[in-house]
Amino acid sequence: MERSPVWLALMALLVLVEVAWRLHQRRGYDGRAALATLGLMAGGIPFALLNAVVLGLVFEATWQWAPVVWPLDSLWTWITGFLAVEFAYYWFHRASHRVRWLWATHSVHHSPHELTLLASFRLGWTSLISAGWIVYLPLVLMGFDPLLVFALLALNLRYQFFLHTEAVGRLGPLEWVLNTPAHHRLHHASNTAYLDCNYGGTLIVFDRLFGTLARERPDEPLRYGLAHRPRRDNPLAIAFGEWSRLLRDARRSRSPRALLATLFGPPDRPATPGEPT
Repeated sequence: MERSPVWLALMALLVLVEVAWRLHQRRGYDGRAALATLGLMAGGIPFALLNAVVLGLVFEATWQWAPVVWPLDSLWTWITGFLAVEFAYYWFHRASHRVRWLWATHSVHHSPHELTLLASFRLGWTSLISAGWIVYLPLVLMGFDPLLVFALLALNLRYQFFLHTEAVGRLGPLEWVLNTPAHHRLHHASNTAYLDCNYGGTLIVFDRLFGTLARERPDEPLRYGLAHRPRRDNPLAIAFGEWSRLLRDARRSRSPRALLATLFGPPDRPATPGEPT
């Protein structure tokens, strides 16, 4: 789904409003982090174009094997598809935190030490290689048109833009069903008490169902950024830093089993005895 000029203008306006709010609240606004995010956005353009071409071909080829087809002109198709995409996104997102190969890409999004609307655009360049998109292929085989899957994913990501802020408090009863800024702030926190929680996209219901919902604790103020990692503001270092560590640890593996554990085990697994994560 293309970003219309109106949507881009709205996002830019909200980013500026948030900057003014943070300065008024004396929270400050990290200019270096903002420049790093803009650098990642610019550097990610050719990767995004490549992803669109390759994944478009892969999903279209998979679509030819679907034994049934859900009609695009049916409201039930879109309602069911929305829930199916949300379910798949939950597991993709959860795996991106628990499988190191996927984390190498997703860690880019968790690198900011300040949670802002602009930080929502800090995305990895290597999603084609990490291949988390495979999670959505079963939806196509189930008969959901790739156009529907891509459209719903785009809406999911647009919704999440509004989640990356400290300017919005809790939203009452909506917190039971929807993913909200309050839920997502915990997802980005690097405190041990908050790691690996609140994976939902638009909805928070799958976190409730599968036991990954966390709530903020009054005695545990949120800290952002990557746990056990120094701050980096170089876009190249942010984009490829975790891949560099992963390949370094893979070279140290002394057996096929150790290699698989390094590549596909959890990110917090020491690569060698005594090595910090």
